[in-house]
Amino acid sequence: MSSPTTFNILMYSHDTYGLGHIRRTMAIASQLKRENINILILTGSPIVGRYDFPEQIDFVRIPGMIKKSNDLYVPHSIKIHPSHALDIRQSIIKATAKAFQPHMFIVDKAPRGLNDEIMPTLKMLKRSRHTCNTVLGLRDVMDDAESTINDWRKKNIYTVLEKFYSEIWVYGKQQLYDPIKEYRIPENISEKMIFTGYIPRPFNSNSEPKQTNPACKRKLVVVTTGGGGDGYPLLDNYLRMLEENPPTSDIATILVSGPFMPKAERADIASRAKQLGVKFHHFSRRMEKFISNADLVVSMGGYNTICEILSQKKVSLIVPRETPRLEQRIRAEVMKEHSLLDFLPWSSMSPASLAGKLDELLTNIQPRRSAVNGFALTGLEVIRSRLEKFQNELP
Repeated sequence: MSSPTTFNILMYSHDTYGLGHIRRTMAIASQLKRENINILILTGSPIVGRYDFPEQIDFVRIPGMIKKSNDLYVPHSIKIHPSHALDIRQSIIKATAKAFQPHMFIVDKAPRGLNDEIMPTLKMLKRSRHTCNTVLGLRDVMDDAESTINDWRKKNIYTVLEKFYSEIWVYGKQQLYDPIKEYRIPENISEKMIFTGYIPRPFNSNSEPKQTNPACKRKLVVVTTGGGGDGYPLLDNYLRMLEENPPTSDIATILVSGPFMPKAERADIASRAKQLGVKFHHFSRRMEKFISNADLVVSMGGYNTICEILSQKKVSLIVPRETPRLEQRIRAEVMKEHSLLDFLPWSSMSPASLAGKLDELLTNIQPRRSAVNGFALTGLEVIRSRLEKFQNELP
């Protein structure tokens, strides 16, 4: 049991695929920690152990799951039936919450958890005499409106939001994209919603790159596909561009495939990059170092990567995937309208179209740079203020 003077925060990140959930969770956790605060993260991420955890933050690893379709998940490593793996996850989550006795439970994105796995925990916390505020953190865009509404109705999400959550934090700006309107959220739920703004990625100034030679006109392009599970087409087209139809701009390139790109695809990209003299990494714990050096970032535009790019005030070209969700495409369209990035539709991606976009952006980069420089990421500031509110309300 915790000390009476300790405020315990339990965070849940289901992490079935990719890096976005665990990186967003860790960014928030690192800014919430204080002298009298303990933070424990429940995560299914298979690579969580590669990250450095500061003092007062720790994690409980639950068996990882991989999404095969919208409603089918299978174990990432252990060879057991999916229902057995989900039972283990559910038991660990509930037991951890019971033992840790959180004053605050922050759930990332999935209101019911993976296949309803946090529902027993939500019900237990609601019944408990121990004061615990439950918070759902949502990214700005979930999917297109029709798909999201149908999915939430099917899974009874609106009722869960009403009954089990004290607040709902939307990690975005309502002026850019309004989920209340898009997803037809009723007033009894929308009044719980706090728009935090986007989550910045703090950058260690001690590790900032040295100033480059101002006489050097070569531009650095960083290409990243996030987790990389579905990122091969982007890296393949980019390398084909360099092989067949390079841009007229003088560029150097760093490619980051992501740890979940299949080995055969990753080997192909690494081999071709080496032949071209292009630097290649399959994973980096400090993507911000690469981004800080970049003149232009090319990405698929996941929420976390967009926040990293905007935090560093960089110009970007987004090539958003359009399956299984339209989330990345919608966000890219909205942000392009405000000159915060440029985007190339996935269906229009080719070596020639990439070369054209790179030349267009690198030869006229200042207007976009000005828009990015004026964009504030307020997410952590607002989240800290909500934490203080909950702390002050403790009996």
